[in-house]
Amino acid sequence: MNGKFFRNGIVMLVLVVGTVALLYTWLIQTPTQASRGYSQFLTDVQQNKVTKVIQQDQSLTVSESDGHTYEIVVPTVLTDVLGDMQTAAKAGGVTLAADVFSVQKPPDTSWLGLLLTGLLPVILIGGFIYFMMRQAQGTNNQALSFGKSRARMFLGNKTVVTFNDVAGVDEAKTELQEIVEFLKYPEKFNSLGARIPRGVLLIGPPGTGKTLMARAVAGEAGVPFFSISGSEFVEMFVGVGASRVRDLFDQAKRNSPCIVFVDEIDAVGRQRGAGLGGSHDEREQTLNQILVEMDGFDTNTNVIVIAATNRPDVLDPALLRPGRFDRQVILDRPDMRGRVAILRVHTKGKPLDKSIDVDGVARQSPGFSGADLANLVNEAAILSARRNKKVIGMSEFQEALERIVAGPERKSRIISDAEKAIIAYHEGGHAVVQRILPKCDPVSKVTIISRGMALGYTMALPQEDRYLKSKTEFEDQIAGLMGGNASEKLIFGDTTTGASNDIEKATALARRMVTEFGMSDKLGPLSFGKRDELVFLGREIGEQRNYSDEVAKQIDEEVRAIIDGSYARAMDVLIRHKDILTALAEKLVAEETVDSDEFEKLFSDIPPKQNLHGLAPRIVAPGVSAPAPAPNPQPA
Repeated sequence: MNGKFFRNGIVMLVLVVGTVALLYTWLIQTPTQASRGYSQFLTDVQQNKVTKVIQQDQSLTVSESDGHTYEIVVPTVLTDVLGDMQTAAKAGGVTLAADVFSVQKPPDTSWLGLLLTGLLPVILIGGFIYFMMRQAQGTNNQALSFGKSRARMFLGNKTVVTFNDVAGVDEAKTELQEIVEFLKYPEKFNSLGARIPRGVLLIGPPGTGKTLMARAVAGEAGVPFFSISGSEFVEMFVGVGASRVRDLFDQAKRNSPCIVFVDEIDAVGRQRGAGLGGSHDEREQTLNQILVEMDGFDTNTNVIVIAATNRPDVLDPALLRPGRFDRQVILDRPDMRGRVAILRVHTKGKPLDKSIDVDGVARQSPGFSGADLANLVNEAAILSARRNKKVIGMSEFQEALERIVAGPERKSRIISDAEKAIIAYHEGGHAVVQRILPKCDPVSKVTIISRGMALGYTMALPQEDRYLKSKTEFEDQIAGLMGGNASEKLIFGDTTTGASNDIEKATALARRMVTEFGMSDKLGPLSFGKRDELVFLGREIGEQRNYSDEVAKQIDEEVRAIIDGSYARAMDVLIRHKDILTALAEKLVAEETVDSDEFEKLFSDIPPKQNLHGLAPRIVAPGVSAPAPAPNPQPA
């Protein structure tokens, strides 16, 4: 693009300079003095009006006695100007001075005049024609390149990303390590009759490192790497996408062995004939071409296709079958060890304070993806620079974590003393209930400083990564959500709108317990309603109702029973620990923030919180019904 712009700029510069030169030549050749005839000149000589005559080739410059000067042209080359002047002077009785006539040699400008007046116009016209032809050719090239692939090619020896730059997805790295060995040592597998995988589909939520993993495979294998997005295939005109697919695989075959990475393949690989709008000819033709290129008649190629998506549920079955995408590698959010490894990768080379506890930061960021952790480290570095520090400290990591979770501090928001007391008791209610109930997560921080849309918040962090939750854990979690509302009712005898989000979350969780998890004693282990949701995006599209109105009424009753029971438990905890609630609220009003150590000092008379996650195993003999579950331990 820069070379083309440079060439066009040179052509335009030549045209402009040539035009200016022609104008300049025309201007300097335009006579500025009045000219007379040769006979009039001889008459002036006869009348003794001429004092000086200078001949330059066929041009005469005549100076008169009154100071005027004019130029005339000699009729022929053979004309004897001096002889004619002497004849005219003799006829008029005038004696000519000795120096009245002189001859000067003309300047040697014949080649310059030829260039300016003859060759330069030819060059200008030719340059103009060349420029127009180039423009027309460029337009034709753009029209012909409409169906060319827009994939970006990266050479293997210039790719700097390796598996060392990817952490927290050890299983995925193991799966893809075999792809690297296939590309490096194909004879090792060919000797056993194994064939190279045609495609690898990377599946996972956004930010888990799917694109980074594909780049690491290319970097480890040292082969060319073609990168393109699924949306770049689709255009307004039917057939363009299929043409781009053919061109992409043609380029890949010419550079084989190589890797073709298609990001967001769900943009072009959706199931054919599905959707509210029916079929889509352009997308379906593009998908058909991808299917043929990946596993058609021409199968003797060393091109591996790596695709990434967070919508595997919408992909066409023909695309997912073995022979096209032989492997499906899932990249999930990292666990505790994975987060530690990712943080060590992103903090490498950054000036960290000696007090930094990477394990502690990883423990405080459950559910964070690799991209979230990279953003966390970057935010901490920005905060350190803002505070004019030379190293990144633990306080910057804490602040960055809270900014990501709850938003930046809104120090400009002015809150009255009365509302500040309500917020303090509200957050204190959450914290006290979550501290007393056995299966709530430990409280890490309580604050009434406004962040984002929240007027205050209570941060409770799990002690370990969890993949299962029991019914009692859900009930304690709902009671913790209702603790703020119960605290307002207990202290002020009234409730505010501050608990609206807590109530919304508690109600949604209680309904899922009944309709999805089968945790209702009255309705039993049944699932109600068929939900269409985005698997890795956590969003529900819609629900298909498959139960009667009577069952819907029972579901509502069970949801209400769970909420009412959890609210009663939260109120009971607050009544029995009202002194601690009051002390915590007063401390929040005075200091605005209470950390975990200061918070635990308020519960010095109560045993430390234990990790009671999960269910206690009970062995039941065959034919003997299981004993009734033990009631939840009452708080001290």
